[in-house]
Amino acid sequence: VLDSQYGMYVWPCAVVLGQYLWAHRRSLPGKRVLEIGAGVSLPGVVAAKCGAQVILSDSEELPRCLQSCRSSCLMNRLPHVPVLGLTWGRMSAELLSLAPVDIILGSDVFFDPKDFEDILTTIYFLLEKNPHAQFWTTYQVRSADWSIEALLHKWKLKNIHIPLHSFGADKEHLASSSLPGRHTIEMMIISLAQSDGT
Repeated sequence: VLDSQYGMYVWPCAVVLGQYLWAHRRSLPGKRVLEIGAGVSLPGVVAAKCGAQVILSDSEELPRCLQSCRSSCLMNRLPHVPVLGLTWGRMSAELLSLAPVDIILGSDVFFDPKDFEDILTTIYFLLEKNPHAQFWTTYQVRSADWSIEALLHKWKLKNIHIPLHSFGADKEHLASSSLPGRHTIEMMIISLAQSDGT
């Protein structure tokens, strides 16, 4: 799959994150949600259908992904959901003027290690602006060598692992894929570490 096409598929991580949103649907009405790296936007669409005020985003350098976000909204009768071009690690007028958020969503954004720090830089900026907010993210375990632990520490962020069985997403039909390779999906919630050094 070419780089520019990553966002054109519903990956297993999106299904698992959608399941987490569905399991927490009663807490979503009125919440302000931003999905980063949205692609086909399954988690953001689920959040919007559950009553959240959603903004979808993907890289401003990937117009096909931004169009995919818009198409998903139209197909799901959500024509008023805004779609923004936000590139990880880049300060832009769109990022600086973003409305307050409660939840940031990201499914399978930790795909390429060269992007990890740019993603966490952007997340740190958003959490600093919205200290109560959380980043809900699912990711596929592709290599034991790929870790964000050091970057979380560097950016003063903490994470909590969310077991898939706790929201009924450990079923093979949810987290499986017809693509070759390992498809172990994990979920975590990232937030600002407290100033006391935790």
